[in-house]
Amino acid sequence: MIELRRLVYTIQDRHILRGVDMRVERGETFAVVGYSGVGKSTLLKCIAGLLEPASGEVIIDGVNIVGMPESKLRPIRAKIGMVFQNAALFDSLTVYENVSFGLRHQRKLPEDEIRKIVAEKLALVGLSNTENLYPSQLSGGMQKRVGIARALAVNPEILLYDEPTSGLDPVMSAVIGDLIVRLRDNLGVTTVVVSHDVVLTKKVANRIGMLHRGRICMVGTWDEIETTDNPVVRQFISGSIEGPVKV
Repeated sequence: MIELRRLVYTIQDRHILRGVDMRVERGETFAVVGYSGVGKSTLLKCIAGLLEPASGEVIIDGVNIVGMPESKLRPIRAKIGMVFQNAALFDSLTVYENVSFGLRHQRKLPEDEIRKIVAEKLALVGLSNTENLYPSQLSGGMQKRVGIARALAVNPEILLYDEPTSGLDPVMSAVIGDLIVRLRDNLGVTTVVVSHDVVLTKKVANRIGMLHRGRICMVGTWDEIETTDNPVVRQFISGSIEGPVKV
């Protein structure tokens, strides 16, 4: 469903991604982990078509989107729902207006149909009857779930999560993890989760890719990640200050 080939992304001649190769199968959850500042969110935005790489390919459902004009990119973006870090809700809009935002821009639907879709997606994330609340009236975990409902509103084939448990306590992180798994299993969406949360990735991911120095240095199941001899991966999952990565 998603394939990256030799993906390079630079900012002012500084290489963030140095030739990433990665493949995500249809219907699986793939987690991208790594130390802070290695380019995990950049990688996710390249997949979503929000950033233009310097070179390489981003193949979504068989189509390379790199260099594609906006008019052709728009229907491919419609297959993708993105949950941004810190939810990225519009403070001045209600929950109803936030969840329906992308839906209004992608489709021309009567208001009663939009209202039905919003109610359905809010129910999926356990937030029924919150349509009239504002983000300031919600907890951090509730805001994250509204962000997920907004991404679901367009019935995406791909869901991208950028640090979905950032800033949450362990219990609410577990709730978000359970929700990610449930949405994958019930809706069949292909999922990519970017996170440094080891507990979350162990719970939700079919496979995990470790991003280090601009490349994926290992891909495997949790069992393979946990038993690897790769010193960079071992240092990350153990949280040790001793190892090849200096902090």
